[in-house]
Amino acid sequence: MKIQKLFLAVLSSSVLCTSCMDNFLDTESPSIPSDENLFKSTALTEAALMGVYATMTDTYIYGQKLCVNWQGASDVEVGSGAFSTENYNSTLRDEGAGNFYDDNYNRNTRWDKLYYLAESATTIVDGIRRSPLMQSTSDKAAMRRYLGEALALKALGYFELIRYWGDVPYKEHASESGLGNVYIGKVDRDIVYNYIIEDLKEAIEYLPWMGEESYTVERMNKGFAKGLLAKVALFAGGWSVRDGNQFPDLDVEHHPTIPEMNGYFVGRPKNWKDYYELAAKQCAEILGATDNPHELDPSYENIWSTVNHLEYNKYNENLFEVAFGEGQNGDVGATMGYNLNRGVFNTTQGMGGAGYAATTAYYFYSFDPADTRRDVTCVFQEYINENGKNKEVIRCNPLGVACGKWRWYWMTDNYMKVRFPKANSRIATGINWILMRYSDIYLMFAEAQNVLTGPDAVSPIAGMSPRQALEKVRERAFGTGAPEITQYDADFFTAIVNERAWEFGCESIRRQDLTRWGLLAEKIEEMKIGLCMLYDYKPVTIFGKTYQVDEIPRKIYYKYEDSDNPEYIDMSSVNFNEDMGTGTASASKGQYECNWISMQVTLNKDGDINATLNTNYVKTMARILVCGTGLNASYDYSNLFGRLNWGGEAEAEFRKYSVGNGVCNYRHVFAIYYEDVNKTQGYVSNSVSYTHLTLPTKLEV
Repeated sequence: MKIQKLFLAVLSSSVLCTSCMDNFLDTESPSIPSDENLFKSTALTEAALMGVYATMTDTYIYGQKLCVNWQGASDVEVGSGAFSTENYNSTLRDEGAGNFYDDNYNRNTRWDKLYYLAESATTIVDGIRRSPLMQSTSDKAAMRRYLGEALALKALGYFELIRYWGDVPYKEHASESGLGNVYIGKVDRDIVYNYIIEDLKEAIEYLPWMGEESYTVERMNKGFAKGLLAKVALFAGGWSVRDGNQFPDLDVEHHPTIPEMNGYFVGRPKNWKDYYELAAKQCAEILGATDNPHELDPSYENIWSTVNHLEYNKYNENLFEVAFGEGQNGDVGATMGYNLNRGVFNTTQGMGGAGYAATTAYYFYSFDPADTRRDVTCVFQEYINENGKNKEVIRCNPLGVACGKWRWYWMTDNYMKVRFPKANSRIATGINWILMRYSDIYLMFAEAQNVLTGPDAVSPIAGMSPRQALEKVRERAFGTGAPEITQYDADFFTAIVNERAWEFGCESIRRQDLTRWGLLAEKIEEMKIGLCMLYDYKPVTIFGKTYQVDEIPRKIYYKYEDSDNPEYIDMSSVNFNEDMGTGTASASKGQYECNWISMQVTLNKDGDINATLNTNYVKTMARILVCGTGLNASYDYSNLFGRLNWGGEAEAEFRKYSVGNGVCNYRHVFAIYYEDVNKTQGYVSNSVSYTHLTLPTKLEV
């Protein structure tokens, strides 16, 4: 089912990497060897192109970092260490980077592999443009398709670089042997975005729809390229942190409420609506196209059970998937997902869990209980070995709810045979990473078109209004005719913000969405305050819905499907939305329990807070409040502490930890690694407080 990359990558790697130069962007990147021969053959050109696809499986691209480790902190996902008072501000691990603490010596946050992807694709683009086959009657069509793929891959590489590092060096052409275009400085992201947009516009002209010319979901295709162009346009027109020190002449709109500090500010282009118009047009053209092969999978769960089983989605819900090979590569499912403990199936190696990327009870309670996406996305069960018997239990950790879209029991029989009971180390799952789903097209259209015409104007191209697009996605979530389809926030933009949270949880989308909306810090703080209120037994507002104290339980009670053989939980017996009292469950009666939003404070017989402080209380409050605190220069939680039952004690614990970056509000996610700075020979330097490394401003080559 997977593309031929597994054997073509060997050929393409040898073709593209004949020579490399020890310099900045081209340290591991290909130069252009013997393109007179390479690009005179459609077979060799395609082989080289497959090598570019193969780079996407690298650990530092979609093999692990971009899909798992770098999801970071938002109001939906929390990365590893987000609630850790030990590693939350680490400058040498992924944990701290996810909370906006990073260091230019952090080996875990390097950009070289993404540049390798961009440079490899650029090499293919340049080679095809020079190829005599572009003038050949018989070969021109194939070469144009390959050119479209290479342009889209190049655009994707630079798009990811901007989203994580901000302003980056950009090369229109591959590295020259004389190094004339190698040592370059950062380029204003608005300029880079325009290059990306033009590349994608050209790519769209050449690419076929999925299913045409044997193009599968694992190759760049017209639908994905148009969707990617729409997404790029929304980011290009959105808010982002700007370095006014390095680019003092930026003629951009400044954010009205996010404070500026030390030359850094949050801004967007003054013509931002033009980008929204482009995004709306691309999405509308997909939705309205008669030859569009994509549709929503009627079952939200099926999207994930299918991709976990290494199968194509028959509805073409997924516009593009990064192709992985079972036992060869792919970390999704092994490092996040339904938790399978060590000892199960006699293996010494567990998998899944909430260690690398997880969510929280706050996100869980943001869902309407009737929303089918909730129980697919959020999973509380884990599979353990207890006294030699495998059984499912409820993992009652409101700060570490697992991402349920990846589950061991959905995986292939072949993988299970290899994985269990033999494995004593992690084996690559081979699960493809979905880069874009068709629901994203509906919601991007709804968002962009709403800005232009409001929620109810019907687009003649799409054949629907923004409101109808939004409700199309909600129809799948609640079922045809369900009243909940039309029950959402009266402010349509807020409805879009919320819907994208529910639709794309744990898909490495939320934090970046919030960034472009200028809402990242605000939404993280709402999440943290909400969690504090939950643990303090106070009414809490989550995504506009207020829960009273008795609407969220302190204990979870559950039963097993077979009381005589307690292995799998009957999830219909679990009530997460009502406090069932303080009675003690009895295993002899087939009932089990675990503490949920509980044991932080104790209650007396009248239901009032006891005067005795539980030691876990202050520690939990501190753990919650340190999350994401590298995002802003300083934090003042005095009002929050005044609302808590033991706010003084909680504040004393919180003050033990260093929070805030002291430099600016908002910052780029990652610093540039020092070796990459060195390779620029002074042309690139770090920004936003990453000033540990001093280099000359410019060196002659």
